Amino acid sequence: MTALARWCLKRRALVLLLWLTALVGAVTASALIGSSYSNDYQAPGTESGHAAERLDSAFPDRSGDSDTLVWHTGRGTVRAAAVEERMADALREIEALPGVGSVDSPYGADGETQISRDGHTAYANLTFERPAEELGEEQVQRVVDIAKAAGDTAGHGLQVEAGGTGIATTEAPKAQLAEIIGVAAAAIVLYLAFGSLAATALPLITALVAVGTAAAGIGLLSKAMTVADFAPMLGMLIGLGVGIDYALFIVTRHRRGLRSGLSVHEAAVRAVTVSGRAVIFAGATVCIALLGMLILRLSFLNGVALAASLTVVLSVAASVTLLPALLGMIGTRALSRRERKELTENGPRPDRPTGFAMRWSAFVERHPRLLGAVAAVLMAVLALPTLGLHLGTSDQGNNPAASTTRQAYDLLAKGFGPGTNGPLTLVGEVDGAGDKLAFDHLPEVIRETGGVAQVSGPEFSASGDTGVITVVPDSSPQSQDTSDLVDRLRGDVLPKVQEGTTLDVSVGGVTAGYDDFAEVIVDKLPLFVGVVIGLGSLLLLLAFRSIGIPLKAAVMNIAAVAAAFGVVIAVFQWGWGSEPLGLGSAGPIEPFLPVIMVSVLFGLSMDYQVFLVSRMYEEWRLTGDNRRSVRVGLSETSRVINSAAVIMIAVFGAFVLSGDRIIAMFGIALAAAVALDAFVLRTLLVPALMHMLGGANWWLPGWLDRRLPRLSIEPAPGTGPGSAPGTGLQPAPESAPGPGPEPVAGHVLEPAVGAAAGPAAGRVQEGRSGVPEIAGVTISQQRGESLIALSESAPTVAAHGYREHQNRE
Repeated sequence: MTALARWCLKRRALVLLLWLTALVGAVTASALIGSSYSNDYQAPGTESGHAAERLDSAFPDRSGDSDTLVWHTGRGTVRAAAVEERMADALREIEALPGVGSVDSPYGADGETQISRDGHTAYANLTFERPAEELGEEQVQRVVDIAKAAGDTAGHGLQVEAGGTGIATTEAPKAQLAEIIGVAAAAIVLYLAFGSLAATALPLITALVAVGTAAAGIGLLSKAMTVADFAPMLGMLIGLGVGIDYALFIVTRHRRGLRSGLSVHEAAVRAVTVSGRAVIFAGATVCIALLGMLILRLSFLNGVALAASLTVVLSVAASVTLLPALLGMIGTRALSRRERKELTENGPRPDRPTGFAMRWSAFVERHPRLLGAVAAVLMAVLALPTLGLHLGTSDQGNNPAASTTRQAYDLLAKGFGPGTNGPLTLVGEVDGAGDKLAFDHLPEVIRETGGVAQVSGPEFSASGDTGVITVVPDSSPQSQDTSDLVDRLRGDVLPKVQEGTTLDVSVGGVTAGYDDFAEVIVDKLPLFVGVVIGLGSLLLLLAFRSIGIPLKAAVMNIAAVAAAFGVVIAVFQWGWGSEPLGLGSAGPIEPFLPVIMVSVLFGLSMDYQVFLVSRMYEEWRLTGDNRRSVRVGLSETSRVINSAAVIMIAVFGAFVLSGDRIIAMFGIALAAAVALDAFVLRTLLVPALMHMLGGANWWLPGWLDRRLPRLSIEPAPGTGPGSAPGTGLQPAPESAPGPGPEPVAGHVLEPAVGAAAGPAAGRVQEGRSGVPEIAGVTISQQRGESLIALSESAPTVAAHGYREHQNRE
């Protein structure tokens, strides 16, 4: 890391040029090649997936999206001559558009069932030649424009709406309002933390370059594999959050180095060497958690995992290469004017935790049981709604009330029954006259089944080997009654009809697909969670040489996910505030949301765990005092963790305004989880538990310690950039005898400029004589070296005085 940082600082213009070239090249390639995202969430290998594949093969003219045009009049009927004439003209105009395969008008001989019984509502089935994402938004928008124009000019109070998967592409969020608001909020927080416009700009520039390159790369990736249509925005959401945060940690360490008297070059090198290692470790845990989705073997989730991981990898790479180059360019302007003035007039000053951070840390130390209990109760209460989780796929009935897709959905449900919006499709493989006879008889059997409103068909393919029957339930697609109907058809009705024949009938359609997909996710969720938590815990075990730290991290991460789910369920499933926020009506939680949330939240939680516990671990290694280690670690890291959390909350919360229900779910879930993780778990519950457990926090069996490989997040004391042999202070052996007072835990001697921070007891080379006497400092000889110790009464200026003496030497 030291070599990389020095190389980037020395060739900062080249580093900046390489990143700009990568950004421009990726964006240009993406614009020329285009993208091909998928909105097909079918689970391959399931019965509904098999039905969809068979239907596409037997009826290739139906492979495009099937949408619906709905019109309603409050005065008269849709059979009125003026209404029929105007709508018939509009339907013919739409059918003549490029990309439109067919339009089934209700005004034909076979269209009577497409007019409601009261005559106030009618609909036409519209089929595109190809999936809407391949057609492009402009072609689909022309369909909507013609339909809307018919309603505007026909009179008779005619309302015309359009719904369906293809039409939904015209309602995708266009303006990047969420990203703009998120970045603006992050900029405000950064400026309040730094007080310098130059320092504020660097995390934003780093994150935007990384996210922009990743977004273009995700578009190219979609040409090579299945990538869900929400993956680019999810990647941007994650990338902005972690990218700004990672840069924040490094810039904070760089500014600390400048204030302590380091040169710009050495401060930047040390920042990357120390904080950059933690950033790489944190980024690796996020990627491991995201790539855990690959074990689910769902093609569109594979694309999501790789897309999000690409964004994180580029964010980490920009933080440890582009950022140090930019730090070298702005020089001391990383400090505010006031800080630069103080540095010039008063000289360097070591950073010491002061103010609220120190008082809060001491408060937690005094009341660990009470505060721990309060935090645990709060997390448990927020997690309670998770017990009522209903997994399912939201449809256009959950869209905002003003959208044309939502209004078309409501008009169909009111005029023809709720099941019209999600009919079931029975696809049969027919082989011979016996199978055909049984399939012809199937509609009569289904009509006698409870929960069925209407049955149409059968219809056979040109070759006659595939038959289709459409079943309209009397309940909505998201209703449990519709799911029960699917189970009855599969488990009771169809086996009886197929008995004694070779007929094979599969139940497909909206609800069947949703249920199958949710079942696949739920079945594999325990394995997925176990793998992700197991791998993350193993990394923590290697880094912190402790059994307790990984176990607490696993429990805390599960608590954060459960509490965040409670918030999501209250907003989206119960509908608390969803309509005022423009998120549509209450509905089920997307089946893939738990998977992606566990991946992302586990990775993000590991960030805070690493930054908090690594400082505690460093203090523990130096002092062996658990109480002081927890107090110092919390007081010194809480401010940067809280600042990072506020930035993430602002970025994630802004995506509620994206106009996309799925992305809004992610935004609220991640914002809630980060808020709870940073302000309840990491700054309250975790330190309280660590105070209560004492030295058991750091227990590791000797036999296991000897067998585990060494993995260090922080560089060893005395090995930092700028350190020469003998200039870094190393911990004295625990068994080291010698005269003089016992070193006091936690008093840190600031070493020479360029040396890593030292412990309470440290060694200096023999011959470094003439160290001035300072109150509270004792120098004792031991095996030809000097042992330096500070008593409890030593003033804080003692360490500063020793550092000043080393500078003179």
